Amino acid sequence: MMKRRAFITLLGGAAAAWPLAARAQQAEQMRRVGVLIAASEDDPDMRSRLAGFRQGLERLGWADGRNLRVDYVFAGGQPERFRPLARELIARKPDVLFAQTPPAVAAMQRETREIPIVFADVSDPVGPGFIASLARPGGNLTGVISFEASITGKWLAMLKEIAPGLARVALLGNPKTSSFDYYKQGAEATAPSLGIELVPNQVETAADIERAIDNLASRPIGGLALPPDSTTILHRDLIIALAAKHRLPAVYAFRAFVLAGGLMSYTIDYVERYRQAAAYVDRILRGANPAELPVEAPTKFETVVNLKTAKAMGLTVPPGLLVAADEVIE
Repeated sequence: MMKRRAFITLLGGAAAAWPLAARAQQAEQMRRVGVLIAASEDDPDMRSRLAGFRQGLERLGWADGRNLRVDYVFAGGQPERFRPLARELIARKPDVLFAQTPPAVAAMQRETREIPIVFADVSDPVGPGFIASLARPGGNLTGVISFEASITGKWLAMLKEIAPGLARVALLGNPKTSSFDYYKQGAEATAPSLGIELVPNQVETAADIERAIDNLASRPIGGLALPPDSTTILHRDLIIALAAKHRLPAVYAFRAFVLAGGLMSYTIDYVERYRQAAAYVDRILRGANPAELPVEAPTKFETVVNLKTAKAMGLTVPPGLLVAADEVIE
């Protein structure tokens, strides 16, 4: 009798304890990621990148709503929104934060030095002090960079190739929303060897952009180079329209500009970069230390050329550029 009573008591205790253990395990498995995006929520290019981010997480076993909750906030190209949005995400106590663009990273880093932060759409994480080095970040940040500064040499060379008489190139960007000085230094190192006068233009508004492009067009044989920047993305259609109006050859850091009527781009596969950023989130969720995860630089690039735009501008695309193109829009 005693043995039977003891067995029933033990069984009852185990039955009572099991749901508690199961609930505790389920709660432990549900992890949280906070995502701060510089662009607007309805930006089609950003939607594609975030789809890549979600795909990357799903391939690694993380399903939003099952064992992961992902909170997204969007600054909509407004720099003043970064810090309050970073605070909002951190208040939700995420296991990992994901930041897109340097201002988003800076806002998150000001708010926390403990929660791991993975970044994307950042080219110079060392200059602003986000990390100690690419090989050994050393703090609570790591991630994937978009471009090294030398990429500007490729952009300028492409412009010179499609417009051999090119004399000057305006570099457009907003230091508040991009690594403008980083790209400017890279371009300054290359421009003289190509016989190009570099004209850096810091722009924050549509009026700034219009003024900069009109000024460039007032002098002969000019071109445009646009490094990655959420401000110029916000005014993409205006930039493309002004370049067409003044017949200014332009090279962009985003394929989306060329699809929308821009002349050409030399860029990375951003969707794939976001999948790779998801792999960093996965590793941190599984216990990796961001301080010891090397930052990854891109190794694959793609060239896109819009022949229709070239023809409208009276430009002949050289055979070498066409052969090198991964995508030609006719």
